[in-house]
Amino acid sequence: MDNFKKIASQYRMVYDHHTHTVFSHGKGTIEDNVKVAYAKGLKSVAITDHGPGHLTYGIKRGKLIEMRQEIERLKPLYPEMEILLGVEANTLRQAPYIDLTAEDKKLLDIVLAGYHFGILKAGMVPNYINAHTGLFGGDSGLKASNTEMILNALYENDIEILTHPGDKGPFDIEEIAKACHDTKTKIEINAKHKHLTVEEIKLAAKYDVEFVIGSDAHIASNVGSFEEPLMRALEAGLEPERIVNIVKD
Repeated sequence: MDNFKKIASQYRMVYDHHTHTVFSHGKGTIEDNVKVAYAKGLKSVAITDHGPGHLTYGIKRGKLIEMRQEIERLKPLYPEMEILLGVEANTLRQAPYIDLTAEDKKLLDIVLAGYHFGILKAGMVPNYINAHTGLFGGDSGLKASNTEMILNALYENDIEILTHPGDKGPFDIEEIAKACHDTKTKIEINAKHKHLTVEEIKLAAKYDVEFVIGSDAHIASNVGSFEEPLMRALEAGLEPERIVNIVKD
């Protein structure tokens, strides 16, 4: 692990397109995240609060205009850095398979999507039970239905990044990686969650997909965090060049 840490120290993050703010359940403001991204030398940062379908901490749709206005205010203050407005949408088991409307998307620069608890019509109860008991894991019908949900979300929507696949339920990572290849969707190695795991990275790496590290920062100081996910990727044998938002110094 020390060797992986030494290798990871030779790289830097170019952009972080997965960060949260007080508009969902992050702790900082949009400008707090932007300031940290700027201080860390990032060329681009995206504000991607949780989709409006989440029962407890989803973004309120009416706030998207306010967020857009704040980002437009900040752009002239940080001219060297790209600032994007996005949403980390929640995947659903029914069309349109993510919790964004066409009107929502018009306000956004980027769409991320991932599975979370707290979403109706997304297998919340069996996935929650499985997470605590393992009752429905393995090759159960839950794995098939979860995977189908992700595949539908990918094929029916323009998603830039699939966030932390494998988290909070059983999923077929190989089938998901195939779909990410087909749809040119980046597959995330997440800094807040342990997915993709080392074994999941090995499975996904069999396919010609692009990997991206997302800090999934819920406090501003974590914006731009990438070292631990990079070490996970190195342990899996993934060439760092396949991770599109890091470069070697």
